[in-house]
Amino acid sequence: MAAKPLSAEKLKHYEKIILEELKESVAYLEDTHKDQSKGAKESSGDLSSYAYHQADQGSDTNLMEQTVMMMEQEREKIRQLNDALKRIYDGTYGLCEMCGEVIGEARLEIIPYVTHCITCKEKLEDKKRKQNR
Repeated sequence: MAAKPLSAEKLKHYEKIILEELKESVAYLEDTHKDQSKGAKESSGDLSSYAYHQADQGSDTNLMEQTVMMMEQEREKIRQLNDALKRIYDGTYGLCEMCGEVIGEARLEIIPYVTHCITCKEKLEDKKRKQNR
């Protein structure tokens, strides 16, 4: 028996949440990119007033790598949010991709781009853990 999709009212509610998260994620990426660009310009300037130390350079490199990793995670979240919008528009939003049952609304409120119900997600994670042993 196929699960009943969410009502139009609920879909509008989740669409609003997803669009707000998209807006925040894009703003985060833009701000981070501006900060990195500014930092690169400042670091290429005259450093004569700053003490140069190898450890400082290593710390700067580590911070830059962490920032890039966080930006990649944010880009992935944006992709998932866009996919969730597509599911809203095609009528499959809120249905588990594995079993077809309705995903709990509490779960959708926390992670609006989720694609699996909690039961199927646990099964996937158990399978992944067993493969990694």
